[in-house]
Amino acid sequence: MTILPAIDLIDGRCVRLSQGDYAQKKQYDASPVDMVRQYVAHGLHRVHVVDLDGAKASTPQNLDTLRQLAAVPGAEIEWGGGIKSAEALTQVFEAGARYAVVGSVAATKPELFEAWLHQFGAERMVLGADVKNGLVAVNGWLDSVDQTIDSLIDRFVPHGLTQVICTEISRDGMLQGPDTDLYVRLQQKYPAVDITVSGGISGMNDIEQLRQLGLRKVIVGKAIYEGRITLDQLC
Repeated sequence: MTILPAIDLIDGRCVRLSQGDYAQKKQYDASPVDMVRQYVAHGLHRVHVVDLDGAKASTPQNLDTLRQLAAVPGAEIEWGGGIKSAEALTQVFEAGARYAVVGSVAATKPELFEAWLHQFGAERMVLGADVKNGLVAVNGWLDSVDQTIDSLIDRFVPHGLTQVICTEISRDGMLQGPDTDLYVRLQQKYPAVDITVSGGISGMNDIEQLRQLGLRKVIVGKAIYEGRITLDQLC
């Protein structure tokens, strides 16, 4: 199983939201660059970073921070938030991101995400499928569209999609455990796609259970910041 430590950014600082609510923000003193250095030192090279300002503004807002994170030797930055145009995607890659996570555009302008899959390759493009009350959420989780995660994935598999991050918003930042049934169902339905678990990881027991159930990737965020999981445990 690949474990991706998470960094959420507002104004270049590490924060965590609860259930995607910007009003429920907790800021941490840790420097994003220092966190990436620690992750890489523990063998966690692929780091999942969300530009929350960008998600809200519909265009990347923390590109200077991205450049600093990408400059850390050994870091592979997976970047999401506000990638809604070809210009924004190019900016993110030019700033050093190895992978780009696209959510809202995939749900609202699927033909554009299709084109990016073909242009940049499925190895660099990640579908961000965020779920709230069974429907896909967009625009920094502030809105929902009348579409299920299954229909969203189905749209892009014929175009080579191999990576999906599914965040169950009601679990995100709550440290109450992931929606295991959802992820097991999706991974079994789409065996050629890596389904990344995102939201709710509370401790190593959650990760071990997911591993035993055949999940391949998991994002861990708040549990690290709150000291429920140590980096040594993740090595």
